[in-house]
Amino acid sequence: MSRLFKLQFLGPLALFVATLSAELAALALERAPSSATLWYLNLRVFGLFQRSHEALAGYTDLAGVQLFGIALPIFALACLGLMMRSKLPLAVSTQFAAGYAGFLLMSWQSPASAARQASLGWIAVPSGEGFYLLAGILSATLMSCIVSHLLYLRAPRAASSPMAS
Repeated sequence: MSRLFKLQFLGPLALFVATLSAELAALALERAPSSATLWYLNLRVFGLFQRSHEALAGYTDLAGVQLFGIALPIFALACLGLMMRSKLPLAVSTQFAAGYAGFLLMSWQSPASAARQASLGWIAVPSGEGFYLLAGILSATLMSCIVSHLLYLRAPRAASSPMAS
């Protein structure tokens, strides 16, 4: 099994670990609401997941839907692909992970103005620790996505080469 094949697993893993950490921090804050550290983690570090939860609230009100409904199935699909040494489940999970990371980025946008206008303004992103978390998730998922595409582009060329026989 090549290193590139295993590198695809990094994106779904990073997404799952970040989502699990955000859910655990929120659960810990429910148990100890007077903890300044837990408030800091929930508001500054994992505020990204709070915004995405608000974006999902119009569609579902299930508790833990980001972890159990999105991140866990993506991670399970990646684990299945890694255990079976199959390219397709792992590649599909990297694509879904990149899509969910894009959703996390887009959910940070606040609908401040109802007026429709064309704008070339920058996309608002979190600052400080939230930015580092988002950058880590985006870089890991995009790198996994690129590796997945490279492996699929390389496979037909390797199969048609005279050395493969």
